[in-house]
Amino acid sequence: MKRYLQQLRDRLWHARHGERPRHSIRIGRYAFVLVRDIAEGQLTMRAMSLVYTTLLSIVPLLALAFSVLKAFGARDAIEPLLAQFLAPLGPQAAQLTQQVLEFIEHVKVGVLGFVGVLALLWSALSLIQKVESSFNYVWRIERPRPLAQRLGDYFAVLMVGPLFVFLALGITASIFNSSVIALLGEYEPFGYLIYLLGKLVPYLLIIGLFTFVYSFVPNTRVKPLAALVGGTFAGVLWQTGSVVFASFVAGATNYNAIYSSFAILIFLLIWIYVGWMILLLGCQLAFYVQHPEHLKPRRMPPLLSGRQMEYLALMIMGVSGRRFAAGEPGYTQEELALELGAEPEHVARVVEQLIYKGLLIESGRTRTLLTPAIDLDAVPLARLWALSRTGDGLPLSSDPLAIAARKLLDEAEADFAERHAGTSVKGWLKSQSRN
Repeated sequence: MKRYLQQLRDRLWHARHGERPRHSIRIGRYAFVLVRDIAEGQLTMRAMSLVYTTLLSIVPLLALAFSVLKAFGARDAIEPLLAQFLAPLGPQAAQLTQQVLEFIEHVKVGVLGFVGVLALLWSALSLIQKVESSFNYVWRIERPRPLAQRLGDYFAVLMVGPLFVFLALGITASIFNSSVIALLGEYEPFGYLIYLLGKLVPYLLIIGLFTFVYSFVPNTRVKPLAALVGGTFAGVLWQTGSVVFASFVAGATNYNAIYSSFAILIFLLIWIYVGWMILLLGCQLAFYVQHPEHLKPRRMPPLLSGRQMEYLALMIMGVSGRRFAAGEPGYTQEELALELGAEPEHVARVVEQLIYKGLLIESGRTRTLLTPAIDLDAVPLARLWALSRTGDGLPLSSDPLAIAARKLLDEAEADFAERHAGTSVKGWLKSQSRN
């Protein structure tokens, strides 16, 4: 098996020097990395975690959506949404939909008390937070949004999301039920085109929803094309998967015979898991479309060496300071990785260290632009170099050999400090600009 995998890698990636890969090779690379990411297990583990969180959060989320829609006089709009989501479960989907709606109807927020309301909100917000965490993992982002921004964005999704979904469905239904469309349907080829459009509308709605999610949720700037490609892939896969899963449920008579009334619960868990896997795969594809440089046979980059750590710390502070001095907006972590030709995971680790040490700060409306936190003229070059080396400090040991090893490192840092005494980061940048 390993021999065949290696042959496949060689065929997909070992092209001739300067030769542009064919479209079939590029599509094969996308398919290979997606299958590889599934096989590595991180996506499946996160999908299973989201299944558990969904079971805890589904009723609070629907209760909040129900409250928002009820305030706008659309309290019955949540039923078709829930019914459409549960449709792949077969004939029992209608019964399950009614049971969930009855449960939501009996949720009385007024008797929960302050702690109960907080628990309800936490259950609803935890699902969005876990989705963001999974998307950030896909996009190789280690730092989430600041807490205040996250809470604001999450509440915006909870309050505005159901309303927009309801409006999209309402507008679509109004258009197809209008007298003009009915009149056009009597004439060919308009009748066939309207019928075909009616079949495509569910795909278009789910593609639009997924595209918005891929654009909004990750803590980075997602290009519209990448979000659209990922949304189209996931939307088509979702709609097609729902039809296939419905056929599977209808033919799974053995499960119904063995598990009886519990079979619907098992099918529900499987469908939720499949749905989250589709969502994560679409997000993964959007990442690779925006960053084709990550289309590599292996996902994990090599370990960051001490020399690379020092180099990246100097370069990140240098290019960030140079851009700040020019009055230009700061780099994002992704832009830094592209600018320096470094692995995003390596850049993220060094940026985290520089932010923790108070040398960099996140700015901008989305808190993703990196700018110097202090005057670079007040940062000695030796201090920056030492900070990039020290990290969280050295292990404490009373062994004489450990004492001697620390002494060697101290001597190396003292020698660097002596040779660059009086040189600040700003002075170093000026000297390089003169050269």
